[in-house]
Amino acid sequence: MNNFQKIEVQILSAFIDGEDGGNPAGVVLDADNLTNDQKLKIAAKVGLSETAFVSKSQVADFKLDFFTPTRQIAHCGHATIATFSYLSKLGKIKSQYSSKETIDGVREILIQNDWAFMEQRTPKYIDIREKQDAILKSLYLTKNDLLENAPISIVNTGNSFAIIPVANPEILKNIKPDFDNINKISEELDLIGYYVFCTQTGNVEREAETRMFGPRYGIEEEAGTGMAAGPLAFYLYDKFELKKERILIQQGRFMEKPSPSLIIVDLIIKNGQVEKIMAGGKGVLNKTLIVEI
Repeated sequence: MNNFQKIEVQILSAFIDGEDGGNPAGVVLDADNLTNDQKLKIAAKVGLSETAFVSKSQVADFKLDFFTPTRQIAHCGHATIATFSYLSKLGKIKSQYSSKETIDGVREILIQNDWAFMEQRTPKYIDIREKQDAILKSLYLTKNDLLENAPISIVNTGNSFAIIPVANPEILKNIKPDFDNINKISEELDLIGYYVFCTQTGNVEREAETRMFGPRYGIEEEAGTGMAAGPLAFYLYDKFELKKERILIQQGRFMEKPSPSLIIVDLIIKNGQVEKIMAGGKGVLNKTLIVEI
């Protein structure tokens, strides 16, 4: 007797740049009867950085649970964009505004044509100057590789990332991460991972080129990270005095297998202060995968 259950997983690329690239995520609809253990097994079999599981909610339009191949995560930007892009295509979202319930509360979702934007909380800073040398060592960098007058900081808008500014694209491209050390430091500081960036992008309309390393969550490197792009946009607004309400961030170009991604971050400003962040992009369906558990 076969006791295996077949689960349909939609694979979508989110934050695509133009019509290509982006960060693939799994999306499982009607996941109400799946346990967390089953969701983790599905995410591990899908093998992408995150898979979103959609179920009914009493407090929002949809409940989303996010799993990496190794653990549950409170929020995931590209899986959120993938999910709501897909729900919109299916006609399950009836207006411009929607919402998601997560294990960390309810967040607003905005749909604009083929684009989806997700709300992030008001950013919080944590000073980690005492960890700078250890962080640099884990990337085989030195202080000379950093951008001047730009401190390494933890910024949290729902997930915590170490924001690390380097001087130029060549340094960013040539980083050789020590994943064991990054994992250790991420555990100590309760990080999702590192978001390393430079401000030279080759495109005058875009403000940052980035790479994200998150081995603590089973992600060596990711092509597009919406929950890190929000904190970085706030960092640029605050530390660099980049007083823009829309900031464009590119990612994925320096991966072993490049997958260019574009993340758009809108900063909602009130009385000169960032009140809310909406990070978004475009999601495109790639294929359907059947997973047995």
